[in-house]
Amino acid sequence: MRTFPNCRQFIRWTRLNKKRNMGPYAKLLLGAMKNSGCKVFKERHFSCEDCSGTVSGGFDAASSQIVLCQNNIHQQSHMNRVVTHELIHSFDHCRAHVDWFNNLRHLACSEIRAANLSGDCSFINEVSRLNFGLKEHHQECVRGRALRSILAVRKISREEAEKIVDEVFDSCFNDHAPFGRIPHSKEDAKFAYRDYMNKDRYYANL
Repeated sequence: MRTFPNCRQFIRWTRLNKKRNMGPYAKLLLGAMKNSGCKVFKERHFSCEDCSGTVSGGFDAASSQIVLCQNNIHQQSHMNRVVTHELIHSFDHCRAHVDWFNNLRHLACSEIRAANLSGDCSFINEVSRLNFGLKEHHQECVRGRALRSILAVRKISREEAEKIVDEVFDSCFNDHAPFGRIPHSKEDAKFAYRDYMNKDRYYANL
Protein backbone atom coordinates (compact mmCIF):
# COMPACT_ATOMS: atom_id res chain seq x y z
CA MET A 1 0.00 0.00 0.00
CA ARG A 2 1.26 3.47 -0.81
CA THR A 3 2.67 5.61 2.03
CA PHE A 4 1.24 9.08 2.65
CA PRO A 5 3.20 11.85 4.39
CA ASN A 6 0.02 13.29 5.87
CA CYS A 7 -3.71 12.80 6.26
CA ARG A 8 -4.79 15.17 3.49
CA GLN A 9 -2.62 13.41 0.92
CA PHE A 10 -4.23 10.12 1.94
CA ILE A 11 -7.72 11.59 1.37
CA ARG A 12 -6.71 13.06 -1.99
CA TRP A 13 -5.39 9.65 -3.04
CA THR A 14 -8.57 7.83 -2.04
CA ARG A 15 -10.71 10.34 -3.96
CA LEU A 16 -8.58 10.03 -7.09
CA ASN A 17 -8.07 6.27 -6.97
CA LYS A 18 -11.17 5.00 -5.18
CA LYS A 19 -10.33 1.46 -3.93
CA ARG A 20 -7.25 0.97 -6.08
CA ASN A 21 -4.13 0.29 -4.02
CA MET A 22 -5.99 0.47 -0.72
CA GLY A 23 -5.31 -2.32 1.76
CA PRO A 24 -7.35 -5.53 1.89
CA TYR A 25 -9.24 -4.50 5.03
CA ALA A 26 -10.52 -1.30 3.45
CA LYS A 27 -11.17 -2.93 0.07
CA LEU A 28 -13.38 -5.58 1.63
CA LEU A 29 -15.32 -3.10 3.76
CA LEU A 30 -15.86 -0.70 0.88
CA GLY A 31 -17.05 -3.54 -1.35
CA ALA A 32 -19.42 -4.82 1.34
CA MET A 33 -20.86 -1.36 1.87
CA LYS A 34 -21.40 -0.91 -1.86
CA ASN A 35 -23.15 -4.28 -2.04
CA SER A 36 -25.38 -3.19 0.85
CA GLY A 37 -26.51 -0.17 -1.14
CA CYS A 38 -24.51 2.44 0.76
CA LYS A 39 -22.82 5.38 -0.90
CA VAL A 40 -19.23 5.20 0.21
CA PHE A 41 -17.38 8.14 -1.30
CA LYS A 42 -19.45 11.24 -0.73
CA GLU A 43 -17.97 14.69 -1.16
CA ARG A 44 -16.58 14.63 2.38
CA HIS A 45 -16.59 10.98 3.37
CA PHE A 46 -13.18 11.43 5.01
CA SER A 47 -12.11 14.50 6.94
CA CYS A 48 -8.74 15.43 8.48
CA GLU A 49 -9.08 17.33 11.74
CA ASP A 50 -7.11 18.17 14.88
CA CYS A 51 -8.60 16.30 17.83
CA SER A 52 -8.30 16.70 21.58
CA GLY A 53 -6.58 14.17 23.81
CA THR A 54 -5.27 11.00 22.24
CA VAL A 55 -8.26 10.20 20.01
CA SER A 56 -7.16 8.91 16.61
CA GLY A 57 -10.44 9.00 14.70
CA GLY A 58 -14.19 8.87 14.79
CA PHE A 59 -17.32 8.16 12.81
CA ASP A 60 -19.96 10.88 12.53
CA ALA A 61 -23.22 9.03 11.97
CA ALA A 62 -25.16 12.21 11.19
CA SER A 63 -23.03 12.91 8.11
CA SER A 64 -21.67 9.37 7.50
CA GLN A 65 -18.25 10.95 7.71
CA ILE A 66 -15.02 9.43 8.96
CA VAL A 67 -12.81 11.83 10.90
CA LEU A 68 -9.05 11.19 10.94
CA CYS A 69 -7.23 12.97 13.78
CA GLN A 70 -4.22 14.23 11.86
CA ASN A 71 -2.45 15.52 14.99
CA ASN A 72 -2.53 12.07 16.61
CA ILE A 73 -1.72 9.86 13.60
CA HIS A 74 1.98 9.78 12.82
CA GLN A 75 2.54 6.48 11.00
CA GLN A 76 1.02 4.95 7.88
CA SER A 77 0.26 1.69 9.69
CA HIS A 78 -1.64 3.64 12.35
CA MET A 79 -3.63 5.52 9.71
CA ASN A 80 -4.52 2.25 7.96
CA ARG A 81 -5.75 0.81 11.25
CA VAL A 82 -7.81 3.90 12.11
CA VAL A 83 -9.40 3.93 8.64
CA THR A 84 -10.32 0.24 9.00
CA HIS A 85 -11.71 0.75 12.52
CA GLU A 86 -13.92 3.63 11.41
CA LEU A 87 -15.00 1.86 8.21
CA ILE A 88 -16.30 -0.99 10.39
CA HIS A 89 -18.46 1.57 12.21
CA SER A 90 -19.56 2.89 8.83
CA PHE A 91 -20.40 -0.64 7.65
CA ASP A 92 -22.41 -1.27 10.83
CA HIS A 93 -24.24 2.01 10.31
CA CYS A 94 -25.06 0.91 6.77
CA ARG A 95 -26.22 -2.65 7.41
CA ALA A 96 -27.60 -2.57 10.97
CA HIS A 97 -29.12 0.92 11.34
CA VAL A 98 -27.22 1.47 14.57
CA ASP A 99 -28.83 3.87 17.05
CA TRP A 100 -25.56 5.51 18.09
CA PHE A 101 -27.07 8.18 20.30
CA ASN A 102 -29.82 6.40 22.23
CA ASN A 103 -28.80 2.76 22.48
CA LEU A 104 -25.54 2.12 24.31
CA ARG A 105 -25.69 -1.58 23.46
CA HIS A 106 -25.58 -0.71 19.77
CA LEU A 107 -22.56 1.51 20.37
CA ALA A 108 -20.84 -1.15 22.47
CA CYS A 109 -21.44 -3.82 19.84
CA SER A 110 -19.90 -1.76 17.05
CA GLU A 111 -16.92 -0.84 19.25
CA ILE A 112 -16.36 -4.52 20.06
CA ARG A 113 -16.51 -5.42 16.38
CA ALA A 114 -14.19 -2.59 15.37
CA ALA A 115 -11.58 -3.53 17.99
CA ASN A 116 -11.88 -7.21 17.06
CA LEU A 117 -11.71 -6.93 13.26
CA SER A 118 -9.57 -3.87 12.53
CA GLY A 119 -6.22 -5.16 13.74
CA ASP A 120 -6.30 -2.96 16.85
CA CYS A 121 -5.62 -6.07 18.95
CA SER A 122 -3.26 -7.90 16.63
CA PHE A 123 -0.34 -9.69 18.27
CA ILE A 124 2.24 -7.31 16.85
CA ASN A 125 0.35 -4.23 18.05
CA GLU A 126 -0.10 -5.68 21.51
CA VAL A 127 3.59 -6.59 21.74
CA SER A 128 4.47 -3.01 20.79
CA ARG A 129 2.30 -1.90 23.74
CA LEU A 130 4.07 -4.45 25.97
CA ASN A 131 0.76 -6.28 26.43
CA PHE A 132 1.06 -10.02 25.87
CA GLY A 133 1.12 -13.44 27.48
CA LEU A 134 -2.34 -13.53 29.04
CA LYS A 135 -4.84 -16.30 28.46
CA GLU A 136 -7.53 -15.19 25.98
CA HIS A 137 -5.54 -12.02 25.51
CA HIS A 138 -7.20 -11.06 22.24
CA GLN A 139 -10.65 -11.08 23.87
CA GLU A 140 -9.42 -9.00 26.80
CA CYS A 141 -7.78 -6.50 24.45
CA VAL A 142 -11.03 -6.16 22.48
CA ARG A 143 -13.04 -5.75 25.67
CA GLY A 144 -10.67 -3.11 27.04
CA ARG A 145 -10.46 -1.07 23.85
CA ALA A 146 -14.25 -1.15 23.38
CA LEU A 147 -14.66 0.02 26.97
CA ARG A 148 -12.24 2.92 26.51
CA SER A 149 -13.94 3.97 23.28
CA ILE A 150 -17.35 4.09 24.96
CA LEU A 151 -16.03 6.10 27.91
CA ALA A 152 -14.38 8.54 25.50
CA VAL A 153 -17.71 9.45 23.85
CA ARG A 154 -20.34 8.92 26.56
CA LYS A 155 -20.54 10.41 30.05
CA ILE A 156 -21.32 7.22 31.95
CA SER A 157 -19.55 5.43 34.79
CA ARG A 158 -16.96 2.77 34.12
CA GLU A 159 -19.16 0.25 35.94
CA GLU A 160 -22.12 0.99 33.64
CA ALA A 161 -19.92 0.77 30.54
CA GLU A 162 -18.46 -2.55 31.70
CA LYS A 163 -21.94 -3.95 32.28
CA ILE A 164 -23.08 -2.97 28.78
CA VAL A 165 -19.96 -4.41 27.14
CA ASP A 166 -20.40 -7.68 29.06
CA GLU A 167 -24.05 -7.97 28.00
CA VAL A 168 -23.31 -7.85 24.28
CA PHE A 169 -19.74 -9.12 24.16
CA ASP A 170 -20.18 -12.74 23.10
CA SER A 171 -22.61 -12.12 20.23
CA CYS A 172 -20.74 -9.07 18.91
CA PHE A 173 -17.28 -10.61 19.29
CA ASN A 174 -18.46 -13.57 17.20
CA ASP A 175 -20.00 -11.37 14.49
CA HIS A 176 -17.21 -11.27 11.90
CA ALA A 177 -19.14 -9.70 9.02
CA PRO A 178 -18.10 -8.92 6.37
CA PHE A 179 -14.72 -10.66 6.88
CA GLY A 180 -16.09 -14.09 7.74
CA ARG A 181 -13.22 -14.51 10.23
CA ILE A 182 -11.05 -12.48 12.57
CA PRO A 183 -8.31 -11.11 10.28
CA HIS A 184 -5.27 -11.38 12.57
CA SER A 185 -2.93 -10.10 9.87
CA LYS A 186 -2.89 -8.44 6.47
CA GLU A 187 -2.56 -11.92 4.93
CA ASP A 188 -5.74 -13.00 6.72
CA ALA A 189 -7.47 -9.88 5.39
CA LYS A 190 -6.30 -10.70 1.86
CA PHE A 191 -7.79 -14.19 2.09
CA ALA A 192 -11.01 -12.77 3.51
CA TYR A 193 -11.19 -10.26 0.65
CA ARG A 194 -10.60 -13.02 -1.91
CA ASP A 195 -13.32 -15.18 -0.35
CA TYR A 196 -15.72 -12.25 -0.22
CA MET A 197 -15.15 -11.41 -3.88
CA ASN A 198 -15.68 -15.06 -4.87
CA LYS A 199 -18.77 -15.75 -2.78
CA ASP A 200 -21.25 -14.72 -5.49
CA ARG A 201 -19.50 -17.03 -7.96
CA TYR A 202 -19.73 -19.86 -5.42
CA TYR A 203 -23.46 -19.38 -4.77
CA ALA A 204 -24.15 -19.08 -8.50
CA ASN A 205 -22.74 -22.56 -8.99
CA LEU A 206 -24.85 -24.22 -6.28
